[in-house]
Amino acid sequence: MGIYYTDVLIIGAGAVGVALARELSRFAIEIMVVDRLNDVGGDASKSNSAIIHTGFDAPPNSLESTTVVRANPMFDKLCSDLDIPFRRVGAVLAAITEEEEKELPKIMARARANHIYDVNYLTASQVHKIEPSINPKVRAGLFIPGESIVDPFLLVVALAENAADNGVTFLTDCEVVDLKISKGGFRAESTRGDIKARFVVNAAGLAADQVSAFLGIKDFNVHPRRGQFQVIDRAAPLEVKHIILPVPTLISKGKLIAPTVHGNWLIGPTAEELEDPSSHNTTREGLEEIIAEARKLVPAIDPVWTISQYAGLRPVRTPGGYHLRTFTKLPGYLELSGIRSTGITASLSVARIAVQKLSEMGNPSKPKINYIEKRTGIPCFRDSNNRRKEKFIRRNPLYGHVLCRCETVTEAEVVQAIHRNPGARDLDGIKRRVRAGLGRCQAGFCGMQIPQILSRELGVSMEKISKKGSGSEMFIGKTKSLRKKR
Repeated sequence: MGIYYTDVLIIGAGAVGVALARELSRFAIEIMVVDRLNDVGGDASKSNSAIIHTGFDAPPNSLESTTVVRANPMFDKLCSDLDIPFRRVGAVLAAITEEEEKELPKIMARARANHIYDVNYLTASQVHKIEPSINPKVRAGLFIPGESIVDPFLLVVALAENAADNGVTFLTDCEVVDLKISKGGFRAESTRGDIKARFVVNAAGLAADQVSAFLGIKDFNVHPRRGQFQVIDRAAPLEVKHIILPVPTLISKGKLIAPTVHGNWLIGPTAEELEDPSSHNTTREGLEEIIAEARKLVPAIDPVWTISQYAGLRPVRTPGGYHLRTFTKLPGYLELSGIRSTGITASLSVARIAVQKLSEMGNPSKPKINYIEKRTGIPCFRDSNNRRKEKFIRRNPLYGHVLCRCETVTEAEVVQAIHRNPGARDLDGIKRRVRAGLGRCQAGFCGMQIPQILSRELGVSMEKISKKGSGSEMFIGKTKSLRKKR
C-alpha cells in the first residue's frame, strides 16, 4: 500500500458521491472517490423504489424540498446524455377512506408551497379511468405527472463511468478508518493506503457521522431505517401503469406500487428503525405487511407473482433533515449528511451546490477543455429488433450466446460489464449493469455460468469469485479435489 495524492477526495460512492464526482470532473483538478464496498452504488442507492420524485410532499422551505424540486427537471437531459432508462409515468395518490380524503387539500397545499403546480385533483371515476385496478372503494385522489421512474443501478453506474471517462479515480474495497488535518489539507487513512487531499467531501451515507467524528464533529448521529420491497414478475396480470401512492401518515409515506423501466413492479417499502447497519435481511412480518398494505390500493396484488425481495437501509440523521455543511475551523471539509429516501433524485442538485461550496473554499474551477458530456451504455440485446440482433452477432459472436434466459442477457453484455470503468467484479455487479439474474429464476440458470466468465475475464481463480464482495465467495474448490483431500 502506498500513498495517493488528489485535489478532492470524495468518501462514498453512492448516488450523491458519484454525481458530485461527475460535476467536479468538468474542471481541471484531480478527483478520487473511495468506498468501503466493492462497487459503486452504496447502500440506499441500490435498494430503493427507483422513483425520481417531484418533491410535492417534501417539507416546504427545507433543503430537501429545494434540492429535490430543482433536480427533477434535470433528469431528462442527464438520462439522455448518459443512456439511462427513464420514464415520466406520473403518480396517482389514492384516498380510500373518508379520513384520507380529508387529507388531500393539505397535500395539495404542500405541493403548492413546494412550487409544484401541476398536481391535480381526481374524482373517484377519474382515478378508475386511468387506473382501473385500483381499489373500487377509492373516494378521490391526486395526479402528480412529474413523478418518474429510472433504473437506479444504471443511474449510479453511468454517472461513475462518465466521471471515470473524465479522469476521476475510483477506489473500491477502500474503507476510511481515520481522517486528520495535515499540511496543505487532509490525510485519510484507509484499508488501501493513505490518501492526501486538499479537499474532502463526506458523502458516506450511513457512516457520515463516523467520518465527521474523525475530525471532532460529534453533533449528530446516523442510524439505518430498513425498507423492505417485493419485486413482481413482469408476466403478472397486473395492469398498473402509474406509480400508485397511499395517503401518507405522520409516521410513514406508506407502501407504494410502482412500475419499473424494465416492465415489472415494485411494492413497498417498510420503515423499520434499526441500530445494526448490516441488517439487510428481509423478514416474514415485513413482507406480509407489504402485501397487506399494497392490496388496500390494488386488490389484485398476489404474492404468487413475487420473484424477489430485498431490503435497503436509509441513513436517518438526528437532528434530521438534509445537511450540506462547511466548517470555519476545517477549511476544505464538506459534509453531506441526512440525504436519504429522496437522495437519488436530489443527488444532481446536491452535487451542484457542493461544487459551489468547494469553490468558495478555494477549489480551482477552471473548466476542462475536453470534458466528455455523454456516455453510451451497453447495448441491450433483449430490446433490439431482429435486424439489430443479427448485426450484433456478426460483429461479436458472443452476442449469440444467451446466458440469462429470463432477461435475455448475452455473454457479450456480461463481458462488457466486466471491462467497463468502474467494472463489475462479482455477480451482483453484473446484475446491476445488465440485469443477468434479475428475472424470474433469480440466477438459477445463469448463476453458474457467469462466475466462470468473471474468472476468465478477471484472471482470477473461481474460489475468488463472490456474489457481492469479500465474505460472499461462492466456491471453495473443485469437488473431485475435495474428495481426494478427504
